[in-house]
Amino acid sequence: MNDLKIARALGWTSLAIGFTEFAAPGLLERQLGVRQHRGLLKLLGMREALSGFAILKGKHRTRQISAGLWSRVAGDAMDLALLVAAARKTRRPGGLLLAIAMVAGIGLLDVVFAERVGHAQSNGRHVGAK
Repeated sequence: MNDLKIARALGWTSLAIGFTEFAAPGLLERQLGVRQHRGLLKLLGMREALSGFAILKGKHRTRQISAGLWSRVAGDAMDLALLVAAARKTRRPGGLLLAIAMVAGIGLLDVVFAERVGHAQSNGRHVGAK
């Protein structure tokens, strides 16, 4: 699988996560064991979806895809900071730890592919080029 396909898969992942955060903040609050954060979860969902749109809109334009991937990396850092802050108040530490592990794992993928796409950009190649 080439970098373009993986970047696009990460873009679709952003849309799915963003839709979930925006459409079902109450469910996420219950899973994380927190209360009264629906507005924040909806905002995070919009940010996530915008990152996905930036990646998917890019087609072969490496700069656009790279910006979308780095937006995901920044979002991952923000999400991790918020999840760690929520650890003090959670009533479901297992659910919160699972969310932290998922964000950290996906964040690692985001960093790797943001670097790879950025490297392709600096070499003047399209993302799908070998």
